[in-house]
Amino acid sequence: MDDKKVSAMRAGGKIMAQIFAELKNYTQVGMTGKEIDKWVEKQILSAGAGVAYYEPEVDFPGSICISVNDELIHGIPKDIPLEEGDKVSYDLVIKYQGYYVDSAFTMILGKPTAAQKHLLSITESSLYEGIEQVRNGAKLGDVGFAVQKTLEKGKLGVIRNYVGHGIGKSMHMPPEVPNYGKKGQGIILRTGDTICIEPMSSLGKPDTIVVEDGNDGWTVCLRDGSLGAHFEHTVLVTDDGYEILTQA
Repeated sequence: MDDKKVSAMRAGGKIMAQIFAELKNYTQVGMTGKEIDKWVEKQILSAGAGVAYYEPEVDFPGSICISVNDELIHGIPKDIPLEEGDKVSYDLVIKYQGYYVDSAFTMILGKPTAAQKHLLSITESSLYEGIEQVRNGAKLGDVGFAVQKTLEKGKLGVIRNYVGHGIGKSMHMPPEVPNYGKKGQGIILRTGDTICIEPMSSLGKPDTIVVEDGNDGWTVCLRDGSLGAHFEHTVLVTDDGYEILTQA
């Protein structure tokens, strides 16, 4: 195991977890995505980390992805105020001591509806069901199968055209980590591997479309206008299981 890598990613993960814990309390009705984005940028830099989305190879117009309602992932921070009942998904990558960590969560502003509660609860559960499969010698098909089974049991759409990934010296590395799969199939995980498991789901059909209006080209929406959810952790494979690096 690369001790330098693990040490840096552990430290970066703690920074990530702290930012997310504060972000959940910071987000309020009436705030705009751009206001939140600037706050997140300040937290990243004050912690001595780097804003990964600003790097030339990414060149994303924000420090964090903010996806509202039918926006699933990669939402560009906007000037539109958030409203009571909005679903908001946050996806953040930061760089610390030369290594990247990646995490995401979804929340509801105000009191959630029964459908919103179900969407978030099942999707987050599917993340941890997937993580539970991680260990030295496990196969990625086991991870994807566990995520898929949980989402389908909850009658949610399984997003197939966007997947998790390896992470470390680069933001996105092999292998791909799908949210679906077959037991006993796929790439074998080994101690020291670091991967991002990130279930994405929908209340309606799982078909997506990328917004091309104006200068967007980033925001991924659900084609039928239904709500989507996104949860993610960076996970280290250990001899006897796993360590969630982006959890408080």
